[in-house]
Amino acid sequence: MSKKIGSEALSRRALLRSAVSAGAAALAAPALAQSAVDDLINAPRRGTWDDQFDAKAASRTAVNVVSNNPVLGPDGPANIQQAMLDYQQIVSNGGWPEVSPAAQRLRLGVVDPSVQVLRQRLMISGDLPREAGMSSSFDSYVDGAVKRFQARHGLPADGVMGEFTVKAMNISADVRLRQLETNIVRLQSMAGDLGSRYVTVNIPAAHIEAVENGRVALRNSAVVGRIDRPTHVINSKIYEVILNPYWTAPRSIVEKDIVPLMRKDPTYLTRNNIRLIDGKGGEVAPESIDWFAPKAPNLMFRQDPGKINAMSSTKINFHNPNNEYMHDTPQQGLFNKLMRFESSGCVRVQNVRDLITWLLRDTSGWSRQEIERVISTRQNNPIRLAVEVPVYIVYITAWSAKDRVVQFRDDIYERDGNQELALQTTTGIERPAGAADDDLLPQ
Repeated sequence: MSKKIGSEALSRRALLRSAVSAGAAALAAPALAQSAVDDLINAPRRGTWDDQFDAKAASRTAVNVVSNNPVLGPDGPANIQQAMLDYQQIVSNGGWPEVSPAAQRLRLGVVDPSVQVLRQRLMISGDLPREAGMSSSFDSYVDGAVKRFQARHGLPADGVMGEFTVKAMNISADVRLRQLETNIVRLQSMAGDLGSRYVTVNIPAAHIEAVENGRVALRNSAVVGRIDRPTHVINSKIYEVILNPYWTAPRSIVEKDIVPLMRKDPTYLTRNNIRLIDGKGGEVAPESIDWFAPKAPNLMFRQDPGKINAMSSTKINFHNPNNEYMHDTPQQGLFNKLMRFESSGCVRVQNVRDLITWLLRDTSGWSRQEIERVISTRQNNPIRLAVEVPVYIVYITAWSAKDRVVQFRDDIYERDGNQELALQTTTGIERPAGAADDDLLPQ
C-alpha cells in the first residue's frame, strides 16, 4: 500500500537534461521569454493609470489560477516537467529582476518608476500580459498580476505588496527551478494508480483535495502540524467517520495541563464537559479526587461530544501508527490565517461536513441531511465506511496544472534543501513538542 515519497533513485539533473533534450526549444510560453520584455520596453506607452484602468483585469487573473486538476495524479509529473522546461528557459534568459523591499509601499493607483521593475518581474513569470505595457503606473493590470502571483504562491490574493509577497517575488528563477526538480521526484513516486476516489492532504499547501475520476471534487483548507511537531507523510486508507466524537485526553495532557488547571480552578472539568471514567466504565466525581496528590489519578479523562468538544462535530480515522487523524474544530478562525501550521500532527479540516458527505457517499443511509440530523443530536455515532477511501498525506512544495500555471509553497518543514524557500517558518512563537493532540486541550 505504501509508496514512500522521495525514495525513487531519480536524478533530478538527469531528468531535467532529458526533458530539455526532448523538445525544450518550442515549449516556453511567450510571456516567459526575456525578449518579450525587450519588446515591451520599445512598445508605445499606454498612457497614465486613468486610461489603463480595466475593472476586469484583477478578477480574470487570480481566478484563472484555480484549477480542478489534482496535485497528485497521472498527469502530475508531465505537468511539472513542462514547468521545468519553462523555468529553464527563464533561467537561460537571465531570470527576473529583484523587486526592492521599498515596493511594499506600492499599491493600486500609485505612479512610481519602480513599478516598471515590478512589471518586468511579473511579465517574465507570466503573471502580467505583454499588452499591459511598461508604464510607471500601478494600474489594474499590475494589481491583477500581483493577485495572480499571490494566488500561485498560497498568499492572500489582495494585490498588496506585503512582506511575504516581496520575499516570494525575490526568490530567484534558478532556486525555483531547483524546487521544481526536487518536487518532480516526489510527484513521480506518486504517479501510479491512486484509485478512482481518493483524498490528498498536501502539507505545505495546508489544503485537502477530494479527487474523483481524475478531477478535484472538493478542496478544503486545513491546519497541519507545526515544524516541531510535523504531520507525517503516509499513504493509508480512511476507514471510519465519527460524528460527535468523544475526546480522550492523553496522559501527558492530564499530567502537564489538566491537573494543574484543576488545582487552580476545580470547575475546569465540569465547565468543559470532561468526565472521569474508571477501569470498569463508571464515572468518578471530580470533587472526590485529591488534585494535590503526587501523581495524577489513574482515570480516563473523556470529553463529551458537543460544540465545545476539541474535535467539534467530526473525527475522520485512517490507518496509521502515529495516532493522527483529521477532525473538525470549534476554532474556525484558524482557517483564516496565512500560516496554518499550528497543530501537533493531526489535521483540522474546514467545511468538514462537505468532505464527510463525499466520503460516505457509498455508505448506505448517510445523506447530508442524515449527517446533519445526527450531529444535531450530540450523540456519539461511529460510522464504518462501506468502501475505504485511500488518503495520501504528501509534502509537495511545487506543482503545475496542465494549463501551465505553476504553484509554489513555502518549505515549511525545511526539506527542499534551501533555507531561502522556508520564508515563514521562523515567524511566530515556537512551541515545545508534545503528544499528537496536545493542541486540542479545551480552553
